[in-house]
Amino acid sequence: MMWISKNRIAHFEIRIGDINYGGHLGNDKALLLFQDARIRFLESIGFSERHIGDQAGIILTEAHVYFRREVFLHDTLYADIAVAKVGNSSFELAYSVKRMVDEVEVLNGRTKQVAFDYERKKVTRLPEDFIRAIRQQ
Repeated sequence: MMWISKNRIAHFEIRIGDINYGGHLGNDKALLLFQDARIRFLESIGFSERHIGDQAGIILTEAHVYFRREVFLHDTLYADIAVAKVGNSSFELAYSVKRMVDEVEVLNGRTKQVAFDYERKKVTRLPEDFIRAIRQQ
C-alpha cells in the first residue's frame, strides 16, 4: 500500500454542523470526510464516482472508521489516501486524516468500492484503464 500524500488529497475545516452533542466531530461526518477525499482522489486521476470507464461507476459497499483523537470546531484537517487493494470488480482505499496544526492522526479507516453499471443496475468488472490509473498511485 502506498500513501498518496504528494497532493494531500483534501483539506477540511470543521464547522458547527459537523459537531455533535458531545462537542466533537460527529460519527457520521467521518464518512463524509472519506467521501470528499475519495471524490478528490478520483478527480485527480481523471475519474469520478459515476464514471470510471466502460459505462461503470462505483458504489460503496463497506466502510470502517477508527477514531483516534477528538476533533473540535474550527480544527483544520487533511486527508491522505492510499489504494490498499485492487480486485476484479472492487478496490479498497485507506484513509488517514490528520489535524494540520500538529500533524496528529485523528481518524483513519478503509472503504471498499465496487464497480457498478448504473444503467443495467449490476456489479461489473473494473475497467482496465481505471485499474492502471489506480495502480500507478
